[in-house]
Amino acid sequence: MGNLNLIKLCVGIDSVEQLEAWRAANPSPLPGGLHRHVTRMWPKREAEVLDGGSLYWVIRGLVLARQRILRFDEVTRDDGIRRCGIVLDPELVRVTPVPKRPFQGWRYLKASDAPSDLSETAARDDLPAPLERALADIGVV
Repeated sequence: MGNLNLIKLCVGIDSVEQLEAWRAANPSPLPGGLHRHVTRMWPKREAEVLDGGSLYWVIRGLVLARQRILRFDEVTRDDGIRRCGIVLDPELVRVTPVPKRPFQGWRYLKASDAPSDLSETAARDDLPAPLERALADIGVV
């Protein structure tokens, strides 16, 4: 994991499983099936983020997963505005659930503040999202 990451709300998604299902149902046009999340702002600290950084996804008020950032692509849509395409590793890594209030756009996230990865055996797929959120709220993760 890099020293600098990005964090972003995963709008319209209610669970990691739903994010995985959305990705499966929406194949990427990029070579290798890589997905790209397009955002308006380009990171000024691009080199730091590209040095092993990840995009951490906030899902329903909890940081629940991350994807390693592979590169940034310039994307220009029909309106002529230059945007940043965050190209992501296909592997979705679950992380220790941490509550996060809503915010707009993306933010930088220092590695020291990032939640740790969950191991395959530690991932709690069997817990309902409300219970997982309640446990994270009281610091039991």
